[in-house]
Amino acid sequence: MNQKEVAYDIAGRLIHDYRDYCLSKGIDYACFQSVRPHDDTTLFCSAGMQQYKPLFSNPSHKGTLSNSQACLRMGDLDEIGDGTHFLHFTMLGLFSFREMTLSDAIEFWLEFLARTGVRPDHVTIHPDRIDEWTPLYRGRIPIVVDPECMWSDGSISGYCTEFYKDGIEIGNIVNPLGTCIDAGFGAERLDMLSNGTSPENALETLCSTVLKIIESGYRPGNKEQGYVLRKLLRRVHSLGGSLDHPFFQEEVERQNRLVRKYERLRHSYPDKSIEWWFDTHGIDPETISSYGT
Repeated sequence: MNQKEVAYDIAGRLIHDYRDYCLSKGIDYACFQSVRPHDDTTLFCSAGMQQYKPLFSNPSHKGTLSNSQACLRMGDLDEIGDGTHFLHFTMLGLFSFREMTLSDAIEFWLEFLARTGVRPDHVTIHPDRIDEWTPLYRGRIPIVVDPECMWSDGSISGYCTEFYKDGIEIGNIVNPLGTCIDAGFGAERLDMLSNGTSPENALETLCSTVLKIIESGYRPGNKEQGYVLRKLLRRVHSLGGSLDHPFFQEEVERQNRLVRKYERLRHSYPDKSIEWWFDTHGIDPETISSYGT
């Protein structure tokens, strides 16, 4: 077994341990390995709470559940390779609708983190909640005031408290509507800190993300998820990487055709914009920028 397979095996065990921990608390658990979104607000699932949004806003619903959810955040594309950002990752989630208190959630996560061997260096709290929430930690963790400790998805919002280790945010607990709990911790970051596994480099992250999108049932195309997949395949190729998958070979051939087409036509249309080349001939901006025009 190579180093990467060992790392994935360890991460898998951490997710398995989280499942057992939740079940030991009498909390239902579900595992979602696809990055397909649960609603039409995002191209890919970006958070474990996405499918539960109706439950947060339903005042008559009461209950608690947990999950591990495969997530993908394209907003992190330019950050990958820095040792802390994962384009796709597994979020360990805990969600309570008018049942668990914030104090309960803090105790839940401090206990689980202790099991993983990851003790937070500090937590952050919004100044509006510093007096009310500080006592919930009972002096066990240093607290830093942070005015950015708020969260919103556009329709549901709340103050949050964030957990940090070695300068890295490992998770947070949001208090949506002041009555609910939405907590999410990154399995890969916890794995990295608790087991000393090395994060993937940028090219490895791109390749694994491409495979995750394909495994979730998507194929390259000109729109939405298909276009994102094509963009990532193109990025792998431009960085000198390779994938043993037909979609990658097809994209390399497509790029070669577009390069030849651009070479043939670019002198005839010297003043056309990048948008025109893409809309008219399907030639991607990266192809044009490689010519310095």
